[in-house]
Amino acid sequence: MTVRSPVVVAIDGPAGSGKSSVSKAAAVALSYAFLDTGAAYRSLAWLGLHRGVDLTDAASVVALLPTFHYTTEVEGDTLVVRVDGTDVTTAIREPRITAVVSEVARIPEVRGALTEVFRRLIRSTDRPGIVVEGRDITTVVVPDAQVRILLTASEDVRIARRSAELSPDAASTASQLRERDRRDAQVVDFLTAAPGVTTIDSTELDFGQTVQAVVDLVRTTTSPH
Repeated sequence: MTVRSPVVVAIDGPAGSGKSSVSKAAAVALSYAFLDTGAAYRSLAWLGLHRGVDLTDAASVVALLPTFHYTTEVEGDTLVVRVDGTDVTTAIREPRITAVVSEVARIPEVRGALTEVFRRLIRSTDRPGIVVEGRDITTVVVPDAQVRILLTASEDVRIARRSAELSPDAASTASQLRERDRRDAQVVDFLTAAPGVTTIDSTELDFGQTVQAVVDLVRTTTSPH
């Protein structure tokens, strides 16, 4: 009997594009597993701040890796993230983490180490498929994924969405989003679809329509012809 490999759906996109929420909802609709790679970088940033590490010092951040014990588990509708057994699900979404996570994510040794972690988690899924979201997923982490998507939206829409999630101060949110995009763009190109990657622009779509667009693309791409 032939053992079928899980379908891998890779989703890239800029901050505020809805990657995490859309990817998670699409995974539920497809009965796939879900991997939020950004949560790993945020968790490492949280650990660094928790231990008083200077996150602008690459060597100090790299030194955290051997003791970085990161796990995720879906409980109901929530993706619970733990570091060393501590629930950091809410803590890693705080503005103080958002402000520094790019310092962690830009370090090549960190990206290399976490990429291997992500690939191991993808291989070990017991679901028929897995949705993997973050930055450089379609080009570096799983460039051979069966479905590769760039999920984007206009900057104004992304700022509005992120402001609704994090803070009523739209000006502050806009500044943070632009600064994070600027920093992350120094490491990965997350605004241009690589060859073979399908762009889904959610500027004119609501949340449900965006999720459905992803689900429809996955089903169309992976259905037998």
